[in-house]
Amino acid sequence: MIGDRRLKVLVIATEVGVSYGSILNILHEHLGLSMVRARWAPCFLTPVQKSFRVEACSGLLAIYSATPNNVLSCTITGDETWIHHWDPDTKQESMQWKHVSFRHSGSSALSVGWKVMATIFSDYKGVLLLDYLPQKTTMTEPYYGGVLANLRQAVKEKQRGMLTRGPQLLHDNAPAHMS
Repeated sequence: MIGDRRLKVLVIATEVGVSYGSILNILHEHLGLSMVRARWAPCFLTPVQKSFRVEACSGLLAIYSATPNNVLSCTITGDETWIHHWDPDTKQESMQWKHVSFRHSGSSALSVGWKVMATIFSDYKGVLLLDYLPQKTTMTEPYYGGVLANLRQAVKEKQRGMLTRGPQLLHDNAPAHMS
């Protein structure tokens, strides 16, 4: 129990045998602790970015209108995610107690030992390509170009004929207003 900064007040109250309210009072008033967590900052788009996003969505709707039955057979989706050695189960469990003298500067990420970025591409039948970015490297344009070349080869091997139908790549984290 000692050293775990993600303890819930109810767990402390049960262990110590003191009421929930008393534990809160001790933590806040006497020890000067409060709960902190990382927050997401909303992204506000400019009018030009909004118009690019509308154009991209209109293009996808046009493709769907032309071939509603075949839209899934020519769509490839992609996304990246960080794979951590340790990842909290919920936002509530990731919260930590901090002292009032602690200066909070943005997200307080926990030390995870190692992490790796995985990029996955799939279609309606399943995974086409799974790529792991080497540690201590950055996703650059040349590297991503190589990933797309590997994706092309994977599509040739796993989905014969898809390249001639003109596949549509929907990649998450590639905003329509920037891509």
